[in-house]
Amino acid sequence: MTESSYHDVVCAGILVADHVSTPIDHMPASGELILADRLALTMGGCAANVAVNLTKLGADAMVSGRVGDDLFAGVLERMIRDAGVAGTNLIATSGIDTSQTLIVNVKGEDRRFIHTFGANSRYIAADIPIARTKKVLYLGGYLLMGALDPLETAELFAEAQKKGLKTVLDVVTPGPAEYLEKLKPVLPFTDVFMPNDHEAGLITGLSSPLEQAILFRHMGAKTVLITMGDRGTLLLGQEGHLEADTFKIEYVDGTGGGDAFAAGYIFGIIGGKSERECLILGSAVGASCVRAIGTTTGVFSGTELRDFLSKNTLTIRQH
Repeated sequence: MTESSYHDVVCAGILVADHVSTPIDHMPASGELILADRLALTMGGCAANVAVNLTKLGADAMVSGRVGDDLFAGVLERMIRDAGVAGTNLIATSGIDTSQTLIVNVKGEDRRFIHTFGANSRYIAADIPIARTKKVLYLGGYLLMGALDPLETAELFAEAQKKGLKTVLDVVTPGPAEYLEKLKPVLPFTDVFMPNDHEAGLITGLSSPLEQAILFRHMGAKTVLITMGDRGTLLLGQEGHLEADTFKIEYVDGTGGGDAFAAGYIFGIIGGKSERECLILGSAVGASCVRAIGTTTGVFSGTELRDFLSKNTLTIRQH
């Protein structure tokens, strides 16, 4: 492979075509027609979002995932290319649709999601091109991809760590299920594990983010980040127990905020930053995402991020 075949980050995992509404006044009743200012078809899914966000920040990223044999496969590929992502590894899968999500935004309420697994359900550990990354392997949407075997994923993460790569694991939990057994083999080879508090609650049965993080650390994850929406983020890792507030910013659409946080945190990792510094970067990039409709539209460029941090301070408490 040539030098251009390698990237600072490989972003592997779920790819989704998102159909997103601008905020509406209320959920329609049966048979009722509600008008939205816009219905946008946007790129989504952890792998695509994180790769695009890293690209906007100025990092060299590659995206890897599966798409179907429908028109949305071409739409996603064009959107990723137009976003300037340096590398793509989109695996066409016959006989199945590209994954899609319908996202309904209602003013003053959390988002509603209607999702189809599609080609993401066929993604396997052997699809993940770890030979193409120089610094970080990010896997997003774990637990949602049914064909992704835990033992094979653990072997892949172990191999990545032996190569000196940092491994970052993010999850999606589609409702209550037995998730711990799928995480047990993988977390000992995970450098950074970043579920949100709702996902962590479904996985562990625990309501306390601190207790959730302690359990995941006990299972082997080196650093655990529990994101909690507008209540901030809890970090339990090499630098101890940190709790961060959020940056105050005008909220329009929360879709993709967690992926933006992940991109900011990873941006810190490839820049050699401390956990505290990575937490600040993740929080800032996550905040930027909610300024606009869509998963990546509002995310800062590298210049915007530096300017924002020069004018705003994040409150972090050390415990």
